[in-house]
Amino acid sequence: MSTRYWLGVIHKDHIQRGIAGSFIQLNHGKKRPLQRMSPGDWLLIYSPRRNFDDNEAVQAFTAVGRIRSGDIYQFDMGDGFVPYRLDVDYLPCEEVAIRPFIDRLSFIPDKQHWGYPFRFGHLEIPAADFKLIAEAMGVPTET
Repeated sequence: MSTRYWLGVIHKDHIQRGIAGSFIQLNHGKKRPLQRMSPGDWLLIYSPRRNFDDNEAVQAFTAVGRIRSGDIYQFDMGDGFVPYRLDVDYLPCEEVAIRPFIDRLSFIPDKQHWGYPFRFGHLEIPAADFKLIAEAMGVPTET
């Protein structure tokens, strides 16, 4: 199976917890987005805002990693919230703003309404787009 390249949309505060714990949970803990990913796939995180409760814009790529095992599991976060997770090996990287990349990313067809592809919270992106962003973040890739 060939390597696939994914983009997840996660608030910056949330992905910082994911990095610390070496996991990803997407779309409010749903299982389906995780089922599409396989061990060795690359994952890029875009953070539109700092957190869910305020409007502090981040609009940057904030993390990059590789799917570790592909084993999906649930984690009890309390108060009845038991999201699905997948282990990720995150790599050290620099946060980069999205705006300088908009015109060069093929997964953004309408450059004027560039946020539209991010609305579902998870999407597959072309290897070339992934490589462009990851290398700007200081992460060498094997694409």
